[in-house]
Amino acid sequence: MSHHCGRYETFTNRRDFLKKAGAGFGLLALADLLQGDGLLAADIEPARALDPMSPRPPHYPAKARSIVWLFMEGAPSSVDLFDPKPELTKRDGQRIDINVFNGNPGPLMKSPFSFKQYGQSGAWVCEKYPNVAKHVDDFAFIKSLYSESNDHVPALYQINTGIARPGFPSAGAWITYGLGSESRNLPGYVVLGNSQGVKGGPLNWSAGFLPTSYQGTLFRSSGAPILNLTRPDHVTRDDQRAQLDFLKQVNTDHLKGHAGEPDLLARIQSFELAYRMQMEASDLTDFSNESKETLELYGIDKDVSKNIGTKCLMARRLIERGVRFVQVYSDGEWDAHADLKGNHSHHCASTDVPIHGLLTDLKRRGLWDSTLVIWGGEFGRMPVSQGNGGRDHNPNGFMAWMAGAGIKGGVSYGETDEIGYKAVKDRVSVHDLHATMLHLLGMDHKKLTYFHNGRRYRLTDVAGEVIEKLLA
Repeated sequence: MSHHCGRYETFTNRRDFLKKAGAGFGLLALADLLQGDGLLAADIEPARALDPMSPRPPHYPAKARSIVWLFMEGAPSSVDLFDPKPELTKRDGQRIDINVFNGNPGPLMKSPFSFKQYGQSGAWVCEKYPNVAKHVDDFAFIKSLYSESNDHVPALYQINTGIARPGFPSAGAWITYGLGSESRNLPGYVVLGNSQGVKGGPLNWSAGFLPTSYQGTLFRSSGAPILNLTRPDHVTRDDQRAQLDFLKQVNTDHLKGHAGEPDLLARIQSFELAYRMQMEASDLTDFSNESKETLELYGIDKDVSKNIGTKCLMARRLIERGVRFVQVYSDGEWDAHADLKGNHSHHCASTDVPIHGLLTDLKRRGLWDSTLVIWGGEFGRMPVSQGNGGRDHNPNGFMAWMAGAGIKGGVSYGETDEIGYKAVKDRVSVHDLHATMLHLLGMDHKKLTYFHNGRRYRLTDVAGEVIEKLLA
């Protein structure tokens, strides 16, 4: 076998590589990293052994190279945004027998918003999303999602990791484990978080039992993206390089005596990545080379949309630089237990122009056909009222949409019942969503596995299926 990648040497066979790497680098027992591919130590790819984030080929030709996941934390209401229910309007005020998270359900409540049909597909969109509505012919709506938990934290864990409890690798970690990253100066997996802090915290972008190289890196959307990254003024770059070289040698010597611990290699690489990021990361929030028209396109010129617009523009800049997976959390929460009209009006205003800007910019910069965009939250909301015009949590039936690379636009898949309570037609599990996402990246979700504590894990369970009708 001959393999060449970037700065790594070409070897005539894998055993030659392992022999040289073991002598000169303190080779880890890296079988654990690759057992998910059915490979033994003698089958480890050279670039992967020395650098877990090196790009790796997919299982089959991929439609998408990167993902931007627009995460609407707090759970937006499907029936108030993209899935109007005439029967809900007709039966407004009626009481039904229904189980809700917080108890004491109110009567059925019609949407406070009006809807219009858009595009050749005739998709319905509420009045509060007029700019997002311009793109409906690019969307594949999934209107029959369901999950296990009606509490935010476990629901966030499930939508991110497939499992409604902490400790498991997130989708972004699985993806960078499988494919690596095309960026050498930035993390392969970046999270642009909620300004209030995401419920459940870093476990939502954890690497779980995967090597820590694959965990998400939380970036800020203003100022320095990562705190304490800037080199102190009194330390020259040459001095810093000398310090890192010494630290690398000490750590590598330590690594030789601790085979089978990939987190030690990840620690070494984190210092090197931080060094390379000092220039690249600081440039991410410097929009001086972006035109005034581009800043306005993302809504950065308006207070209501500035924060989300900045994060959406950063997402575009990140994937342009080869970052594999970017998750953009909306600020605040769509958690409308009271005054859904006010809550959703605000969140639509903060995200409508930025999302339109991102989708428009991806198209005009040649990134549309290689980027998968996902929109959605951790669950949905009930058809009955709660408190003063709010809605309670609903994991029984909610929605998301996908757009971009490999997606058949202008389609809708699945349905909830006539009042929007339960998914009843072509039900879609979180595992199905993840399987479809992996498929578009060229990965077979049944083969992307990792051996841990005596068993083989994957992002999707055995029942997860690719939603073929969404694919172009």
